[in-house]
Amino acid sequence: MSFSEFRPLDENSLIEYIKARPSLSSKIGHNYDGLKIKEVGDGNLNFVHIIVGPSGSLVIKQALPYIRCIGESWPMTKERAYFEAVALKQHGGLCPEHVPEVYHFDRTMSLIGMRYLEPPHIILRKGLIAGIEYPLLAEHMSEYMAKTLFCTSLLYQSTTEHKRAVAEFCGNVELCRLTEQVVFSDPYKVSEYNRWTSPYLDRDAETVREDNLLKIEVAELKSKFCERAQALIHGDLHTGSVMVTPDSTQVIDPEFAFYGPMGFDIGAFVGNLILAFFAQDGHAGQGNDRKSYKEWILKTIEDTWNLFHQKFTALWDEHKNGSGEAYLPAIYNNPELQKLIQEKYMKELFHDTLGFGAAKMIRRIVGVAHVEDFESIKEANIRADCERRALELGKTLLKRRREFVSISEVISAMKHV
Repeated sequence: MSFSEFRPLDENSLIEYIKARPSLSSKIGHNYDGLKIKEVGDGNLNFVHIIVGPSGSLVIKQALPYIRCIGESWPMTKERAYFEAVALKQHGGLCPEHVPEVYHFDRTMSLIGMRYLEPPHIILRKGLIAGIEYPLLAEHMSEYMAKTLFCTSLLYQSTTEHKRAVAEFCGNVELCRLTEQVVFSDPYKVSEYNRWTSPYLDRDAETVREDNLLKIEVAELKSKFCERAQALIHGDLHTGSVMVTPDSTQVIDPEFAFYGPMGFDIGAFVGNLILAFFAQDGHAGQGNDRKSYKEWILKTIEDTWNLFHQKFTALWDEHKNGSGEAYLPAIYNNPELQKLIQEKYMKELFHDTLGFGAAKMIRRIVGVAHVEDFESIKEANIRADCERRALELGKTLLKRRREFVSISEVISAMKHV
């Protein structure tokens, strides 16, 4: 069987494919007896096959030339698999503890073979819905974001390296355009793909579309997203792109990766934790009001930013005389100036984080793709109440992000919605 041109793989052709590739067949010990293959691509875009045998396991992810959840009417480049593979390898090189290893990449087939994150790993979003605490989550995610963002920025790279990398990832334009549309455009106008919990949120959705100040602020964020090649960002770092156990945190699915604003990644993660917080009342039941769990989420949000800030600036201090060309040591070599520069940089990054996080929250409530945190709340009126509170906070953060000086003020605002 030839795989010299693209074709979607089914169970049979998948086994043929693995047999012909030592980098994959070695992962299952070249043993094809008793192989179990399960297709788990519950996402919006791809086929994902888990292959488990008596002698090993792996995951094969294949991109389709259209958006899977909508169908062939919404074409999408399968080249995204290339950018995902490159990002996995680069981020994995910088933070191997929190990125699954890539075994194989095939550009023709738009296919990635990688480590299977075995049970009890589950998608973080599902864990948050179930009310499970992950004591190391903030520690691990802050580590992943600090290392991947710092080391792909001009604080660490020369302009020559950085420009070369930016140029390569400019090729992922189609997925960037998808983000531009669903995050920064659709929620603020009438769009066929928008939906919300109707009729309860009809007026709320209309208010978003009529809010001039909101539109001015979202335009600024959109231009940053499109123009600011700050670091190699994951591009879709929500709680559905993280797999967890109580002591392991693994970041998956960076197919939206490109050189963009760091705050987009941090904001996506924090914004999705905020959505999880507001969804908790809808999941509270007899004997579990989820109050202590909500406190845990608040603490995780606060710790994530504070630990990120700490680790990022520590990397900066460590490499301040390195090859990074943002602040040349010959100019910025006195401690006082160094401190001023860091404070200014981190303050702007914090405000970007809040703005992008808020934009991601708003689009998950009145845009095309929603989150299971809310969708799994059966009673529409209860769901709408939870969503409305999240939407209110999202609008406040987006419009007034520069007024917040610390993450504890954000936590305080969340408690008072």
